[in-house]
Amino acid sequence: MPSPRLKLPVIQNWNCHNCGGCCKQHEIEITVEEKERIEKQRWDLDESIPAGKPVIEKLGLSPTSKRYRLAHQADGSCVFLNEQGLCRIHAKFGEPAKPLACQVYPYAFHPAGNDVAVSLRFSCPSVVSNLGERVDQQEPAIRKIVDQVLPKRRKTPPAPGLNSRETASWPDTLKVVSKLNQFFQSKETPFEICLLRAIGFVELIESSRFETIRGERLEEFLELIFQAILQEYPADLKLEPVVPSRLGGIQFRLLVAQYARKDTYAESSRGLGRRIALLQSALKFTLGTGRIPSLQERFSPVPFALVEQSFGGLPSESEKLFLRYYRVKIEGLHFLGAAYYDIPFTEGFNHLALMFPAIMWMARWIAAGEGRANLKPEDVNEAMAIADHHHGYSPVFGLPHFRSRVKNLSRSQDINKLIGWYSQ
Repeated sequence: MPSPRLKLPVIQNWNCHNCGGCCKQHEIEITVEEKERIEKQRWDLDESIPAGKPVIEKLGLSPTSKRYRLAHQADGSCVFLNEQGLCRIHAKFGEPAKPLACQVYPYAFHPAGNDVAVSLRFSCPSVVSNLGERVDQQEPAIRKIVDQVLPKRRKTPPAPGLNSRETASWPDTLKVVSKLNQFFQSKETPFEICLLRAIGFVELIESSRFETIRGERLEEFLELIFQAILQEYPADLKLEPVVPSRLGGIQFRLLVAQYARKDTYAESSRGLGRRIALLQSALKFTLGTGRIPSLQERFSPVPFALVEQSFGGLPSESEKLFLRYYRVKIEGLHFLGAAYYDIPFTEGFNHLALMFPAIMWMARWIAAGEGRANLKPEDVNEAMAIADHHHGYSPVFGLPHFRSRVKNLSRSQDINKLIGWYSQ
């Protein structure tokens, strides 16, 4: 099968700036072939690796297990990360010698019919800051990675569900995704309005029936509801903050707690003590009183009440960031189907919509920890990198209890309230 066409984000820049963050956050599982290649590099003879320190560790309890990962340093960093924040394998043998997982990050590749949609992970600070070359101008390099990721005998997977009841063809599904993306292309409309419009559009898709609406008829239908949503949420609409319901507030804080965790090797190696601390933190987030448990070093234990005060609104620079974030995620299909726990379009977008208030909650937490009652763009940038580390990759987000939490927030209209409340 010939190489698929790549659908690359035209509004996103990226190049690696050697911050080393990805080498400190992720467990890198490697194939048997990668294990053998690294062993042939003879790191046991390299003085930069502490004597007696293994560079590869086995996964699983079974003696016949053939799962392996790169070893970690005491602080959770990859064993190959040096003091300058550079990869020892890359420096000595070149980028192609690294495990494929390391070459892929921060890209994410998702099926889009016969094509491949390319998204990026905003857990990388250079992605958040839009640093480097335009991604669509790096197609040859990205294609080399894609060709390694895709199976040799690739088959086009089924289209993801459109709503909780129906599935459309890939061409029709992509039409719905494209129309959703249009809500975030207006430069004159405040971001919060763009997001509320998108939620209103998704609600109509969830409640609609598509048995006979296909092809051109679907395009007409989508344009009709698109225009109706624009009238319902005009660009100059003044948002009046509405306090989320008590139950909605509890469910949302638990969601934020999941995004704010730092699940690195160093943290997980704490064993039972770590699990007990997380359970205690979950109870405090449920109550929402007293001081917020820090969850990781970056967060200070400030009172919950501080985060609920107004922080002066969204910085203008952060408006542009969120517009870019949502466009990259939508164009890259990074919120539904195979890319997101096989969740349908409508449900998946509700998860993505909740990223905004979750990021804003954490940005307030960062600011409050520094004694400020106003947000800086840097607060939002950092909160986004922390939250997006988990988006689509933490297994808990695909579990029934978490999906039920998001569905409840949607049914109660609390997603809209959370957007208005935390954008003030």
